[in-house]
Amino acid sequence: MAKTVADLTWDDLDSAARHAWSDAANRTLDVGIPVVGSRNGRRIRVHPDGRVEDLGTVSSAAASAPGVALRANLETAQLYEHALRRGEAVLSAVGALCADTGEFTGRSPKDKFTVRDPATEKTVWWAGNQSITSAQFETLHQDFLTHSKNMTLFAQDLYAGADPLSRIKTRVVTELAWHSLFIRTLLIRPERAELASFVPEWTVIDLPSFRADRKRHGVRSSTVVAIDFTRKTVLIGGTHYAGEMKKALFTVLNYNLPSKGVLPMHCAANVGREGDPAIFFGLSGTGKTTLSADPDRTLVGDDEHGWSSQGIFNFEGGCYAKCIKLSQEAEPEIYAASQRFGAVLENVALDEQTREANFDDGSKTENTRAAYPLDFIPNASRTGRAAHPKNLVMLSADAFGVLPPIAKLSPAQAMYHFLSGYTARVAGTVRGTSNEPQPEFSTCFGSPFLPLDPSVYGNLLRDFISRHSVDCWLVNTGWTGGKFGTGSRMPIKVTRALLSAALDGSLRNVEFRADKYFGFLVPIAVPGVPADILDPVATWPDKKEFDKTARALVGMFQRNFAKFEAQVAVDAEIRAEMRAVAPRIRRVA
Repeated sequence: MAKTVADLTWDDLDSAARHAWSDAANRTLDVGIPVVGSRNGRRIRVHPDGRVEDLGTVSSAAASAPGVALRANLETAQLYEHALRRGEAVLSAVGALCADTGEFTGRSPKDKFTVRDPATEKTVWWAGNQSITSAQFETLHQDFLTHSKNMTLFAQDLYAGADPLSRIKTRVVTELAWHSLFIRTLLIRPERAELASFVPEWTVIDLPSFRADRKRHGVRSSTVVAIDFTRKTVLIGGTHYAGEMKKALFTVLNYNLPSKGVLPMHCAANVGREGDPAIFFGLSGTGKTTLSADPDRTLVGDDEHGWSSQGIFNFEGGCYAKCIKLSQEAEPEIYAASQRFGAVLENVALDEQTREANFDDGSKTENTRAAYPLDFIPNASRTGRAAHPKNLVMLSADAFGVLPPIAKLSPAQAMYHFLSGYTARVAGTVRGTSNEPQPEFSTCFGSPFLPLDPSVYGNLLRDFISRHSVDCWLVNTGWTGGKFGTGSRMPIKVTRALLSAALDGSLRNVEFRADKYFGFLVPIAVPGVPADILDPVATWPDKKEFDKTARALVGMFQRNFAKFEAQVAVDAEIRAEMRAVAPRIRRVA
């Protein structure tokens, strides 16, 4: 039995109240009853024998400010009612909840900070992460609580991770009802009976109306995403973009899991009818969600997974699909999932009269999104778990039109391309991206979410590929017949046909050629696929321009890896392997 002394905590009360709490607590302990309270933002249980048990972060930290009303664990219909009543969102013709995120239509990676303290000083990859002090975070935290006075806030108790051994119990407190619905949709929802005993390990507080102060909080702008791995708290302010919440928790998992031998991955995953899992690495906009939603394969998840000694598991309970140009013909499962009650649409244009969604309209942003529960996909996994993958696919939307639609990678080449993490952006999931193509190298296909040195993730991947004899592929979902602006987007039917051949094993039996520029193996002919599209130079009208563009892209890879080597602790053996398979101009017989 435990007794809570109501409304008295060691954090927030003045000295007189602390003295009263101490007297009451001591009397309670004297009769052999444990006492529950809070200290330094942590909920604790003090036992009569003096033991102190850490129960995690204070579950309703943001609600402890005077005048705060907390709406906890509301379900979909209730959150719809609050969002509509408060003017946060509108309904589409088919019942989806539609919200605009205003100025921020993508993440703000330059406004993300990690607390630098004794616990993180030697563990965090500071070459890739910005820091603030523990004192600055504490000030920010207190200012968040002050800002929340007299607010009605929404809290969701959720799991991050489908594996009971690796998941994190998380409480997400939001200012907006639609943000609460979003995160409830994206993470894993406990059974109702589990909520009574749910003690969160991590707390996320999301206040879009809060504005950070550069000098006071040690940040870059009025927008902030701050993570304290010691306090186990995330603070998000100054942005309405809901995706910041899910990626902040992905960062937490990227910090926690490697020490347990689990590789966190920015990838989708599905399983074939023969029980053959596949994982799809790729940055936003490369096709992870689209290609993993295959009617002939069971969807495990579309964006974030872990790989442990037992196999792979989803971090989430929902999908977050890009829906610009979404059509029923090309992506029937995603289209249907986005067009129903319970789906959350971000920045999707609606017809003023009919309220029908216009997925072709990118006037607000090209990064329009649909969030929906995983079970909206008919053939989605109910467990979120699968065996070890048989195939590993790295997706790249190459806007230069140089990469082939598919290539077979050796284990060393797979490591090189994993650590390079290449794609190109033409419009953005990241704020400030223009309509012009921009090459992007994001190590491990997730650099903004990596708190540890990339070599930690690379070494884990290398070991898993070797241990389970995984076939590795590079797939270009970008441009063919020319660069962005002159060529055309790779036909999705071609991509699906090539992926099917790779995943069912038939692609292993075709004839391959070594690519002149990148050295990987490219199929010469595949049944059902036009032969010329397999050879990028054959699709370009101007062969000299292709060679010039290809050489330029090779140079980009080389310069990026040289910069990468200087920042990352790659051991000598792996470094030599990477250099041996790096892109360069090769003589081809």
